[in-house]
Amino acid sequence: MVADGYYYALPLVAAAGLLAWLLGPAWASPALLFAAFFLWFFRDPERQIPSEAGVVVSPGDGRVTDVSPLNSQSTRISIFLSVFDVHVNRSPIAGIVRQVQYQEGKFLNAMSSACADQNEQNIVTVESDGQQVVFKQIAGLLARRIVFNFKVGDRLERGQRVGLIKFGSRVDVIFDSSAEVRVKVGDRVKGGASVLACLGARTRELAVAGASQAREGSRG
Repeated sequence: MVADGYYYALPLVAAAGLLAWLLGPAWASPALLFAAFFLWFFRDPERQIPSEAGVVVSPGDGRVTDVSPLNSQSTRISIFLSVFDVHVNRSPIAGIVRQVQYQEGKFLNAMSSACADQNEQNIVTVESDGQQVVFKQIAGLLARRIVFNFKVGDRLERGQRVGLIKFGSRVDVIFDSSAEVRVKVGDRVKGGASVLACLGARTRELAVAGASQAREGSRG
């Protein structure tokens, strides 16, 4: 449970008690329902983090809405988090935080393509073994607060909790175009547990091909 859940729920529980005392138990029901919703919304389940070398995990729970080239060198995967999803965000890779940039902006629908550039967002660059992965915490129609708990120079582990977005929102992950993408539009993913891509896939394929050619050459 994220502490924010108690921050929202406890005043509602207190209000429910006061309403029950003044007006009767039935009047307390709406406040108790909202308190239960906030406790559920800010849930923070444990996740099994993949140990496979080079993989990029999802920074959040939700549905993949876009997998496409961002430019000639980068691929972007977008994930929409509805109000019913877990909103705790996790680091997509293990590495050092190289840049954290907070950008003020609009609160367009997180399903809109324009929100990736125009909405309020936090842009984090993490570097590992010479490769960089960028992930964005993007506000949506309902989101009015983005939390990121680390700073430049901090080391993150793959799947480590790094912050959250309230309430409906979106996360984007940007990585080198040579990576092997392992999800498609429409897939449901879980933060810290679902593999989005594998970095350096092309490099490993070239190495394997080169070794195979070398063996064949030695036989000749």
